[in-house]
Amino acid sequence: MLALMLAAGTGERLGPDRPHLPKALLRFGGQSLLARHVAILRHFGVARLVITKGYRAEMIDAELGALAVDGFAETVLNPDYCAGSLLSLWALRSHLQSGSELLLMDADVLYDHRLMAGLLGSAHANCFLLDRGFEPGDEPVKLGVCDGRLVDFERRLDTPCDYCGESVGFFRFSPELGIRLVDAMAGYVSAGRTDIWYEAAIRDVLRASPPGTFGWEDVTGLPWIEIDFPEDVERARRDILPRLQALPEEPR
Repeated sequence: MLALMLAAGTGERLGPDRPHLPKALLRFGGQSLLARHVAILRHFGVARLVITKGYRAEMIDAELGALAVDGFAETVLNPDYCAGSLLSLWALRSHLQSGSELLLMDADVLYDHRLMAGLLGSAHANCFLLDRGFEPGDEPVKLGVCDGRLVDFERRLDTPCDYCGESVGFFRFSPELGIRLVDAMAGYVSAGRTDIWYEAAIRDVLRASPPGTFGWEDVTGLPWIEIDFPEDVERARRDILPRLQALPEEPR
């Protein structure tokens, strides 16, 4: 499986006092988010990791060098990283079309490895992670479920649904779905509509797909947090980090 990670953003919503580094390099418990991602992906046997970098790109490269990930991880530069996250995913289009099973990830998430176990162990070739324990509001990207199937994926759901949950920002896609995602993004790029969230292209593919194309794993109750605002950093350190289970030791 090929993991694709988005780590190009500036983290401006962390405020004027933010550390001037990519959010993937924020440290919790002495480890950067990127180091945690690498350890978890390797633990579950993911073959390769490709990272879109942008803001302070040299710092991402330096961290990967310190982690000694030669042969496992590589980076792709998005020079337009201030123009919207769609372009960060667009920079990975050749990898989305590579014919591999795909794992797509936001880099700014602190999470328990059991979330990744659920995603990679899912019976669904195209899979979301859904958390029903989210706080209401327009910020969380939500998944809507109706009659036992996913029907929408948006910050403001406009499709009737039986219930909804927050998307963790990790996705598993089949090779064919990766190709369709590139096609969906190409429409936005050709129209000059690049200053949008990458989730818009995923939503387009979801809503155009036959029932049963996508599934989900419910991770309600497992600890995780996306780091967007200063209060997220504090909550990550105070509430999430102490609840993370250590990765099981590899058998000798």
